[in-house]
Amino acid sequence: MASSMTKKEIGQTHDVLRFGVNDSVRGDLAPPHPVQATIHKETKFWDDKKRFGTEAIYGSAFNIRKDLDAQILSSLLICPRRFQRPPGALPSSMLGYEAMTGSLDDFGFEDYLNLPQDSDSLRIPDMHHGMEVRLGLSKGPVCPSFS
Repeated sequence: MASSMTKKEIGQTHDVLRFGVNDSVRGDLAPPHPVQATIHKETKFWDDKKRFGTEAIYGSAFNIRKDLDAQILSSLLICPRRFQRPPGALPSSMLGYEAMTGSLDDFGFEDYLNLPQDSDSLRIPDMHHGMEVRLGLSKGPVCPSFS
C-alpha cells in the first residue's frame, strides 16, 4: 500500500522497511499471487452486484450519495489532520467509514498480530508533546512509540 502512495525513483536504493520485501520494479511487473487476484476479483464482483441492486431499488442518487459519504469519511487518508484523534492511549480509527462499508465485522490477522501495545519497548505517548507537534509548536514525531 505504501508503494502506491510514495513516489519511487529509479536508481535509488530499495528501502525494504518502507516499501516491503517484494516491492521493486520486478515486483511491479510481476502478476499478483493467484489467490490475491481471485479475492480482489470476487470482492469487485460482489461490490458491483450490490451497487447494481441498490441502483435498481433506490435509484442512482443513492449510490452517488453513498460515494460522497465514503469520500468524506475516508478523507483521513488524504488529510490526516481532519478527522483524527489526538495521540494517546487509543489509536485513531476510521470508525464512520468502517461502519458505512460494513467492515466493522471483519476481523483480520492485522487486528491481533503485532499490536504496539503488546511490545516490550513501547513508550507511553506524551499527549502534550503530540498536540504541540500537531499545532506546529514543537518538532519531532507526534508519538514516539519505540525506544
